[in-house]
Order: sequence, then structure tokens, then C-alpha cells
Amino acid sequence: MDEVKQIVGNIKKGNIAPIYFLTGEEPFYIDKISEFIEKNVLTEEERGFNQVILYGKDIGVDDIVGNAKRYPMMAERQVVIIKEAQHLSRTIENLVSYALNPQPSTVLVICYKYNKLDKRKKLYKAINKTGIIFESKKLYENKVADWIRTVLKSRGYDITFKAANLLVEFLGTDLGKIDKELEKLCLVVPKGTQITPEAIEENIGISKDYNNFELKKAIGERDVVKATRIVNYFAQNPKDNPFVLTVTLLYSFFNQLLNYHGLKDHSPKNVSSALGIRPFFVEEIQIAARNYPMRRVSEIISELRELDLKGKGVGASISHQDLLKELVVKLFR
Repeated sequence: MDEVKQIVGNIKKGNIAPIYFLTGEEPFYIDKISEFIEKNVLTEEERGFNQVILYGKDIGVDDIVGNAKRYPMMAERQVVIIKEAQHLSRTIENLVSYALNPQPSTVLVICYKYNKLDKRKKLYKAINKTGIIFESKKLYENKVADWIRTVLKSRGYDITFKAANLLVEFLGTDLGKIDKELEKLCLVVPKGTQITPEAIEENIGISKDYNNFELKKAIGERDVVKATRIVNYFAQNPKDNPFVLTVTLLYSFFNQLLNYHGLKDHSPKNVSSALGIRPFFVEEIQIAARNYPMRRVSEIISELRELDLKGKGVGASISHQDLLKELVVKLFR
């Protein structure tokens, strides 16, 4: 995120590179930088003749070079943006000659998503000398809640720990998807206030009480009444609570438990580091470990695998509602 701010800050100051090669597994920041250049490098009047947007699946490297070598019309520079450039992965190295001697009056933006440019190749070395290479790395799930807090803070909002994790549990790690929901929240929640689970439930439609986050906690505490109540809610709202997602999250949780049992050092700091979880969740793991010894955890992991296969229609044709009930029976037997 700091690197993004630096790139944007330099562009605002007029320090504009001739090439921006935006690459990596996380498309969110690639889109953000590309959109910023698209909207801010040229004035509205200049864009008509001097801004070109092309798509990798429709063009070749020669088309990129041809457009990049054109001179701007009645403007200091032109902008050429190549979206979905990953479709050119087999021929992208042919851009080396241009990268070594880019047109000074052209800003070439290459959006190379879900892929990386090989640092050993000539193209990487060439662009690294004459332009900017930005790699957008995928955030680990345990870092996304912090990202949400940082984004909201920059917009003048705060968010509770539970609310941030509720968003992650429901929306996953897709930063673009999360950002759209945050934008919706910011439209209806007064600036300067704290976003709570209640606000999320009211404005996004995620239940603060009936979600996988609460189900995992109830199972860890062996609270059969609460777990059954949540599972029954899931059974009545299958579209919002896919069975396969529930099983996947529980499978991950019990794998963490298994790893916890295998640790020699159960101090919160070591558990947090070894399992890749936030310190806040360590107590939840410790409580679950007391309720589920290692042998039982191994059995549950095996049972969850079987339920996952059944949920995908392998070897059985059982409704997801019935599989949810079977899930509770197996976990609390």
C-alpha cells in the first residue's frame, strides 16, 4: 500500500515514468493505479486524441509498440493503457527493444494480472531501468482485516474487530469486492463513527449472529445449542450460506487445531506465529483444543472430508440441509 501511495504521489508531482508495468496476483491495486493514471495524467480535453485503451486478448506486442511510438496531438504526452496484458504472456518479451528506448512523450501502462514478470528476463531488467515495475501481492486472509481497518481509517472511519472479521468471513480475500462493500457502508454510515456488526447486518445483509465466524466459535466451545441454531439458519438460507464454504472453513479450523496440538510451545505469541493467526484468535484455539484432543481432531478432519464429497454429490445425493444436520451430529457426538 505504501508503494501505491508513492507511485500516485510521484504522478501528482509530475514525476511520471514512461512505462508502468503493473503485475501480480492481486488485481485490486493494479486496477487502482491504472484508473488513477487514466483519469489524472491528461486533462479531459486531451484524452480524446491522446488516450488509448487496448486489451491483450485483441492485440499483439507490435500493436502496443505502434501505439506507444505515436506522438501526442496538441498535448505534452499521450497515455496508452494495455488491460488484460497477461494474454500476451508468450510474446511479452518482444517488448524489450521498446522498453530500452521508450517514447518520452508516451505513458505506457501494462496491466499484467495474475502473473509475474520473470526477473531473470531482459524485459524485466529493461523496464526496471527506464520505468516502474509494481508487483501487487495477494494478501493472506489473516491480514485482510487489518487492510479493511487501514482503508476505513483513511476515509475517516473506524471499525470494530468483530465487524472487520465478519466482512472477511463473508466476502473472502477479494479486495475489490470488499472495497465495493466498504464504499456502500461509507455512503450510509456518518463519517467519524465506528462501523459495527449491526451496521454491516443492516446495510450489507450479513448476519452478525448467524455466520461461519460464530459457528466456528460455538463448535470450538462445544456449545451445541448455539451451533444448532446457526446451522438451522444456514439450512433456511442456503444461498447466503453455501454448505461447501462452511465445510471448507471448518476444515481449515480443525487443521489449525491439529497443528496446535503438535506444537511444543503453546504460548500465545508462538501459537499466533506458528498458525498464522491474529493473537485475538489464540484463546479461541486454546479453548477448542481443550474440548477436542488430537485424536478426535484427526477423526473430525476425516469426517469433514467425507461431508465435503457428499456436498459435491460424490457417492450420495443428500440435500445440503440434511448434510448440515449430519455435520452437527458428527461434531458433537
